[in-house]
Amino acid sequence: MSSTIVLYPIPAIGHLISMVELGKLILTTKPSLSIHILVATAPYNAGDTSSYIAAVSAAIPSITFHHLPPVSLPPHLSASSTHHETLIFELIRLNKPIVLQALRSISRNDTVHAVIMDFFCAETLTVPAQLNIPCFFFYTSPASSLAAFFYFPTLHRKSHQSFKDQNTLLDIPGLPPIPSSDMPKPILDRNEEAYQHFLDCISYFSESSGMIVNTFESLEPRAVKAISDGLCFPDGVTPPIHCIGPLIVTKERRGVVQPESLTWLDSQPSGSVVFLCFGSLGSFSAEQLREIAVGLERSGQRFLWVVRSPVNVAASGLPDPDLDSLLPGGFLERTRERGLVVKNWAPQVEVLKHDSVGGFVTHCGWNSVLEAVCAGVPMVAWPLYAEQRLNRVVLVEELKLALPMNESENGFVSANEVEKRVSELMDSESGDSLRRRALAMKNEAEAALKDGGSSRVALTKLTESWN
Repeated sequence: MSSTIVLYPIPAIGHLISMVELGKLILTTKPSLSIHILVATAPYNAGDTSSYIAAVSAAIPSITFHHLPPVSLPPHLSASSTHHETLIFELIRLNKPIVLQALRSISRNDTVHAVIMDFFCAETLTVPAQLNIPCFFFYTSPASSLAAFFYFPTLHRKSHQSFKDQNTLLDIPGLPPIPSSDMPKPILDRNEEAYQHFLDCISYFSESSGMIVNTFESLEPRAVKAISDGLCFPDGVTPPIHCIGPLIVTKERRGVVQPESLTWLDSQPSGSVVFLCFGSLGSFSAEQLREIAVGLERSGQRFLWVVRSPVNVAASGLPDPDLDSLLPGGFLERTRERGLVVKNWAPQVEVLKHDSVGGFVTHCGWNSVLEAVCAGVPMVAWPLYAEQRLNRVVLVEELKLALPMNESENGFVSANEVEKRVSELMDSESGDSLRRRALAMKNEAEAALKDGGSSRVALTKLTESWN
């Protein structure tokens, strides 16, 4: 019987790709292993991963994907009225017997040394436990937000108010002071289902064999130390923490023809372009898109901007944004000498590594942050969902890698704010300071992944524990 590891991601594109990349990384230290990946059917538009999965399957025969049959969610849960996180937790609960069946099936032919699950799958820990298989959780967000989650039960007991109503700074070990309203979106209201789901999650963390985190120690030293010292989880047992990052997708080119965005960047001066891109699920209202355009035009900076259809249009399935109707009249013509707007997608890793790019306006999704860190590019932090507001605080106050994009009460960002932050990032002493810090952290990231580096040592220790 061959030796195998089973991975169980949630279907959201950022989580699934990170988990597959973890599988590929494991194979670099343990090429004798085979890897089975259980793929659940998403209960909402979680981003299309089919071409990515097909490419991995074709390139790496030792990775096998198992597509789990779809399950029906209760009628009271709908993608339009419920937090995506609540839908995922319900999907995971309903999938437990299917996962047990899949593990039993895989175990008939292979020796399963470990199951690695996305942290959202926490309650599925009981399934590998039935089969006496060690279970690890993979945390796809920063150690900083893991510290906040470990400390969540303590914060829950300290106040009977929802985070959204507390209007205070939270003191969490290993983190700068966090405004209560910047806690992860699904737990802002303690009356929401997602709040209780996340609270329940934490109890399972203690029972795992360890937690694998997509970060590296020198990026988040205070958070990693606070977790490892047990300060974040005073009432429970903190599992071993394995920081194995930065784990990013390095090949994402679609087709053989060089995308227009890269060709255009080739013609721009070194470090002169600010890149604006907001993740696979990041959409704005038409009004907000116009405001970004006005701010960019006023800034006078060179820019490469990825635009998606507005939120209400994107939801209806219209694939391509109509730039002429969405952006201010004449904008594309007036800025064509120094700006490029592309629809829906650009090869983000390659763009960030391009010599012409000197700044990145990002939604603070952790995969995007790590890609910027690996490219040595400073950021403007404009969070949209999930734990991204907390990431912004950490990026600005703790890591000193970003400027904050400040919103109004209703979350709207003015053209003046866009102009101010883009100009500050690209053309000021504070922007230059961030740039120096970003380049230093790029070197730290490379060192962590080399032989003898912290992440390489952590990964080797982890895989050797499976013998």
